[in-house]
This record gives sequence, structure tokens and C-alpha cells, in this order.
Amino acid sequence: MGVRHAVVAGGGIGGLAAAVALGRHGWRVTVCERAPALTGIGAGIVLAPNALRALDSIGLGPEVWAGEALPGSIGLRTPDGAWLSRSDSGAVSTRYGLSMRAVHRGFLVDALASALPPGVVRLGVAVTGVDDTGGAVVVRTSAGDLRADVVVAADGMRSALRGQLFPRHPGLSHAGEAGWRAVVPGAGLPPQQATETWGRGERFGVVPLADGRIYVYATAVTGPGARPADHHAELTRRFGAWHDPIPALLDRLNRRNPDPVGILHHDFHELRPPLPRFHAGRVALLGDAAHAMTPNMGQGGCQAIEDAVVVAHLLARDTDVPAALAAYTQARHRRTTRISRRSRRMGELARLSHPLAASIRNLAVRATPRVVTRRALDTVLGWQPPSGPAGRTG
Repeated sequence: MGVRHAVVAGGGIGGLAAAVALGRHGWRVTVCERAPALTGIGAGIVLAPNALRALDSIGLGPEVWAGEALPGSIGLRTPDGAWLSRSDSGAVSTRYGLSMRAVHRGFLVDALASALPPGVVRLGVAVTGVDDTGGAVVVRTSAGDLRADVVVAADGMRSALRGQLFPRHPGLSHAGEAGWRAVVPGAGLPPQQATETWGRGERFGVVPLADGRIYVYATAVTGPGARPADHHAELTRRFGAWHDPIPALLDRLNRRNPDPVGILHHDFHELRPPLPRFHAGRVALLGDAAHAMTPNMGQGGCQAIEDAVVVAHLLARDTDVPAALAAYTQARHRRTTRISRRSRRMGELARLSHPLAASIRNLAVRATPRVVTRRALDTVLGWQPPSGPAGRTG
């Protein structure tokens, strides 16, 4: 058998991770990315221990992640600054063997792209469909057809390939919230801790990045398509009176500053009914294309990285591509569905807006024993990448 060819649709975190993993298992890989550049659009991403283990298994180990791990305490607060729950980030490292790291998405995209041989990524090339009826999969792209032994659809939550493969699925649902994201300079501010503050129907998050900058995000209950005329004014109206350092961080978003920071705004969507499976024939769906979830657990990108490692491992273990992809669905469907549901439930709690309901929620969070929280996290953060003949190659 000659070298098998994989076409990956999408050059985001999941698609690039899949390309790296497949390449390390001996596949020839072509990544088709419709954007003209790999810009790493977005803000911060927290790489939890499960994602870090997955990356380490494909050769992107601790030496790649420059800078500091998440420092100090991690927890939930109320708008006046009181703690609802709090844990030491060092306890995470002790329990799971790795410290969580927060990096800019652009840094992660660059790290993944740098691990690929030249010419693998084709920019400005959109995948529009697949024909899986012949001896090879024919991939329809804006630059012409490609032939492949397998296709990995990592083309995002609005995946064109998902729509082709599962036309009866209802698709994305609005999750009832919108969010703002930005990365601001950390210079001149005291050391920050990773926190999320829960108000009534509103949240504000602060995450120090490994490079010294600070990732900030906010959410609010809104209908689909709602967009304020002035994002900074809207954020100040909602969060300007909340506890320190939120006012100072909002000031760094001010467009009147000499070096204004771009603010990203987007509605939250999810695949509320899960897909029946994550594959069809010789095509596998990965990341948001397979299981778009709300960001409440910070696991969307981490699960895409897990997907990438698992699908590459199974394709290396079994030369029967449809059988390998069926095993991929079996390995990933239940786990990602559970995490998606937990993320949805957490979002429902966080966006409670009635004063009494929010007060009861806060009391419940404070009363939850730490052992219960740890056990719940174990099922997510304790994940291990596959091992064996097609396992670790890094």
C-alpha cells in the first residue's frame, strides 16, 4: 500500500491538530483553509490537562508552551468581589500532573502550523462538498477536485460538510446568550487570577495569558442577532461598577485610548441535538463541525484536539477507513455529548436573572463540597490519549 492521503477541511485548531497527528502516523495530508491566512482569529484559550496530554502525544510537549501556567487561585466570584468557589491552580497540577495554560489562539495556531511540513496548508481554498461513491473520496474545492483516502471535516460550527452528510439534522441552535472577547495588555496591572464573575444574566471573565497579556470575556442574555452600537459603552454599562480589576480592564478596551483593543462579539450557538454519529463512510467530522458546544466549560477547543488525536490513532491502527471512523464515533460521541450537556446546564445556571433564583444558585455553589467538584472535573480533565502500537509518537 502506498502512502495514504488525508484531506482536512479547515485550518483551525482542530484541523491543524488532526493534520499534525495524521502526519506523525505516516499520512500525506492536505489542509484546505478558506481564509487567505492562518490568523488565529479569536482571543484566549485555556489548555486544560486533557488537551495538553493530547498535544504532547503528537509531539507538542511542554517545551512548546513558553511562559507561565495559570497562576494563583481559580474560581467564581460575585459582582462585589466575594468568592463563590475558589481553588488553587497548583492543586490542578498536583491532581492531573499538568498545569493549565492560557495562550492566545494565534499562538496555538502558529505552534500547530509550524509542526507541519511546508505546502501542507493550502490557503484561500474552500471545501464545498465530497463525493464518497468511488474508489477514493473526491473532495470538491474552490481550487478544483482532490482525491483522498479519508476526509476530516474540521470546517467549524457552520460546517458545509456536516450539512451535506446530515441534511435532516436541525443544525445550530441559539444558546440564549452573546459574548464579548478581547486581549488587553497586562503591563502596569497587579498580578491577575483566573476568575469568572456571575451576576444576574451576565458574566465577566479574567484569564492571565502565558505571554503576560490578559484575556477578558463577558456574556449577557440576549436574543439572536442583537448587537449594540457601541461595544465598549455596553460593556461599561453592564460591568463598570463590578469589582476590581474589571473597571481597569474595561478602560483598556476604550476606543479613545492611544492603542485601542479590538473587541469581538458573537452569539452563542450549539448543536443541541447531537449528531447521530461523527462519520459517514470515509468522512469524519471533528470539533465544532461534530459537536459545537457552548463555551461554559472552556472545552470546545480542548475536545477538538482530543478528536484529532483519536481519529489519527484509529486510522493508523485500522487500514479499513470506514471501520476506523466507526470506531472514532464510538470513542468520541458519548464523551463529547456529555460534556456539551454539562456545558449547557452550567450556562443555564450562570445566566439566571431573577434575584431570588440567582441568590439560591450562589448559595448552592458555595455549599457544594470540593470533593464533588473534583470528581466531576476528573471525568473531563483526567482523559488520557490513546496508546499502543498507533499511540504516542511525540
